[in-house]
Amino acid sequence: MTVRATSGDIARLMDAYPKIYFACHARHTRDPDGDQVLSAHQMSIMGHLDRIHGERVTDLAEHMGVTASTMSLHIKRLEHLGYVRRDGLATDGRVIEVRLTEAGTRIREAHHVLDTERVRELLQHLDPKARERGLAGLEALAIAGGAATRARSSRRAGGATRREALT
Repeated sequence: MTVRATSGDIARLMDAYPKIYFACHARHTRDPDGDQVLSAHQMSIMGHLDRIHGERVTDLAEHMGVTASTMSLHIKRLEHLGYVRRDGLATDGRVIEVRLTEAGTRIREAHHVLDTERVRELLQHLDPKARERGLAGLEALAIAGGAATRARSSRRAGGATRREALT
């Protein structure tokens, strides 16, 4: 049975989520095999890349809401650090695609959106009953999030391009 979410329900979630995120999100990610530390923004860019499927800088910039020149600067820094590489498209060498390197894949896999110690600190501010209710609520929202994602994907199936899939 599906019950329509009220505007009050939406407002409560929209109010609570940023507070939890701000309290717990990881500000930086350290390369597990080196001393390099990447910002949350750099990790966000790398989160849109993989080793197999290349992304055009212009598509990535548009998706992330920045100019192509700004994205190019970020990609250049990540390339200099050895986390991404630029490749010419096989069918048209003038078109450049960006992919993760092995090192980029490694650090992306080590990255977590939330910082474990910050989450621990947040949970310690709750009594056991409130903690259990909160975690059960988050688990229910995660299940609903998976269902919503699958529903969007099935609506988009049959013609969605890789670029559309990024949104």
